[in-house]
Amino acid sequence: MRMVCLDLEGVLVPEIWIAFSEAVRIPQLRRTTRDEPDYDKLMRFRLDLLAEHKLKLPDIQKVISGMEPLPGAYRFTEALRARTQLILLSDTFEQFARPLMVKLSLPTLFCNSLVTEADGTITGYQLRQKNGKCEAVKAFKSLNMAVFAAGDSFNDLSMIQEADSGCLFRAPEAIQKSNPAIPCVNTFDELLEKIEAFLTA
Repeated sequence: MRMVCLDLEGVLVPEIWIAFSEAVRIPQLRRTTRDEPDYDKLMRFRLDLLAEHKLKLPDIQKVISGMEPLPGAYRFTEALRARTQLILLSDTFEQFARPLMVKLSLPTLFCNSLVTEADGTITGYQLRQKNGKCEAVKAFKSLNMAVFAAGDSFNDLSMIQEADSGCLFRAPEAIQKSNPAIPCVNTFDELLEKIEAFLTA
């Protein structure tokens, strides 16, 4: 049996932290896993900024409530789910994701969780699993699933390399140049063609 694992932010929906950065006018919050390969370092940086500016979970959720999937993403996921199983593997947080998942007809999502206080102050985060994207692909393969994986960031590279097939999607030039063995596509039609070739191989 064959299946597809995709990253979420930057692939199907906008980068949440970039949208929040623009809403609150804090440019430093634009930094994402496209820029910083060390996820723990990135999250500690974000949490420090939130504390400094007294920003809480409801502030972020308010911005997320007004966000929409990327143009073409809904049509793409509907076409893909008509063909095969789709799992989203993301380093986002369950407290962020649900409004956007509803707008994508609730695909299955594996992600992380925030640690918050009663007043919404974000004090930390809990990984679902260390290197969770790659480990999920390994687990699916152990069940005799053939996996295609795609994403756009440093934290997607290990899952793409672990998968039976895969590609980058709209990845920054620096990531493409440092990983020339991984093909990169830039449209949903191109991505669907790659997946279709995998499904029919």
